[in-house]
Amino acid sequence: MSTADLAREFLAAHSFTDPLEFLRARFDAGLAWVQYPPGLGGRGLPRTEQVEVDQVFADAGAPDNNPRRIGIGLGMAAPTILRHGTDEQRQRWLRPLWTGEEVWCQLFSEPGAGSDLAGLATRAVRDGDDWVVDGQKVWTSMAHEARWAILIARTDPAVPKHKGLTYFVLDMTAAGVEVRPLRQITGEAEFNEVFLTGVRIPDSDRLGEVGEGWAVAQTTLMNERVSIGGQAVPREGGTIGIVADLWRERPELRSPGLHAVLMDLWVQAEAARLTGVRLRQQLAAGQPGPEGSASKLLFARLNQEISALELDLLGEEGLRHDEWTLRRPLQVDFAGRTAGYRYLRAKGNSIEGGTSEILRNIVAERVLGLPPEQRADKDVAWKDLPK
Repeated sequence: MSTADLAREFLAAHSFTDPLEFLRARFDAGLAWVQYPPGLGGRGLPRTEQVEVDQVFADAGAPDNNPRRIGIGLGMAAPTILRHGTDEQRQRWLRPLWTGEEVWCQLFSEPGAGSDLAGLATRAVRDGDDWVVDGQKVWTSMAHEARWAILIARTDPAVPKHKGLTYFVLDMTAAGVEVRPLRQITGEAEFNEVFLTGVRIPDSDRLGEVGEGWAVAQTTLMNERVSIGGQAVPREGGTIGIVADLWRERPELRSPGLHAVLMDLWVQAEAARLTGVRLRQQLAAGQPGPEGSASKLLFARLNQEISALELDLLGEEGLRHDEWTLRRPLQVDFAGRTAGYRYLRAKGNSIEGGTSEILRNIVAERVLGLPPEQRADKDVAWKDLPK
């Protein structure tokens, strides 16, 4: 029986009356993410078969798990837990993560450790069966809604910066966790600062071995870049479709020069889309690699250039922006907002998920095989580095 037939058989046996119970049953049936092992939402099948399953459920109007709201959990936390978690951790976290019962956030970047993530200063000190964590994280999406967080902290300052890190799962309701809104250029507080003061994390909530946090974090980061830059979109999906529709519907805005720019960006967007298709096919055969960094790098540049073209088309009409009242959105919505919002919000695309400068280094060194940059701090203990 094909996976599509399995999905139809499941639909015939389950109603949509209680969406949460429906999603739980779908997970238990192995139709959440079919590439995962049995018992963890999957059937151990090729990743490519998930597309057919999702289409069957979508065609039937079945409730979904609002993937845009829980994207960090689906795209980053889940693959990391699957690869590095214990059996108990997988059983505890994956099901409510997929059903959307528990929202996740990512506590990686710090005020002094963004591009140089391995230089982070948040400390975790062992105290019996717990770790006591103190520090500050920044640019944390969904922290104001999250139940859990994936966290990297420094557990050994006496070794080089990449070697003294450990990866944890943090209960965001724990004592000592403070979330503050971080207002952006759009006027919204989509991101947050998170302050950790004497927060206790059980050692049972550690992912991977002590001191191997950087290796675990690579799983998260590679999946993050794929989830940002390698998403499945139809032709003229995303911002290029918005601008193309504007061109068709508003002939008075057209000029030969802008037409040339639009055509160039349309071709680049289509090439990026097809590259994303190939990347997802490669993912079906294994874990994401550095190629995802190239897709994310291209996505950021194109989104910024396309949103700028939209403003050029609209002229002073494009200068209008939403009212400036502080809001705490649950997701980024480029399609449902104004041109001014899209232009301003796109500026963050080259920062979030790895800055474009760092991604160029990754592509140069790990994809093209160019000589690595000289790094004077590579073999120096973190505690001896200039702060």
